[in-house]
Amino acid sequence: MKVKDNIKAVKDKLNKKHCTLVAVSKTKPTETIREAYDAGQLDFGENKAQELQIKAAELPGDIRWHMIGHLQRNKVKYIAPFVYLVHSVDSMKLLREINKQGQKLNRVIPCLLQVHIATEETKFGLAAHEVIELVQASDIREMQYMQIRGLMGMATNTRDIVKIKAEFAGLRQLFEKIKTMAKPENVVMQELSMGMTSDYEIALEEGSTVVRVGSAIFGARN
Repeated sequence: MKVKDNIKAVKDKLNKKHCTLVAVSKTKPTETIREAYDAGQLDFGENKAQELQIKAAELPGDIRWHMIGHLQRNKVKYIAPFVYLVHSVDSMKLLREINKQGQKLNRVIPCLLQVHIATEETKFGLAAHEVIELVQASDIREMQYMQIRGLMGMATNTRDIVKIKAEFAGLRQLFEKIKTMAKPENVVMQELSMGMTSDYEIALEEGSTVVRVGSAIFGARN
């Protein structure tokens, strides 16, 4: 199947769910990304800041670039001018750097807090109690050049559907809890980014508003 047909197949599953499809284009050449863009796809996800910077310079300006990989503080400057949404914020230090770069550009940079929901220790993210502490921290109120727009999580890499479902459900519960809490104006729980090629249909059932799908669109990576 062509990239165009793959995008349509995934979008057909998202149709009634009001969910954004982020096509994970990491390691893919610009011509392949352009093929997806020509099929109407505007949201693309990358996991390396400098690769993202290079691709953004070479591809159409209306693409919405999502930073989905672990982001080091010294790499924020490469994507700050144009990134549409940073999915992977996992510390107050990183938020401060995003705010600092946003201030230099007079631009509010939207972010998601990455929550550790999997049993694998190799995955990044904050614990649930750390997320609640962070959104209530006095420092957050002073950061006028970043906005926390929601949460992101990656389920355990397993075939155990019950386990995956429980992990996504737990993230959704945290999302709903923070929605009801008193919090600064720059914390708005609008987006819940969960689900990849192997588990996005489960994530949809659990209320995901953003799914990050790569190999189901572009084929398996080398």
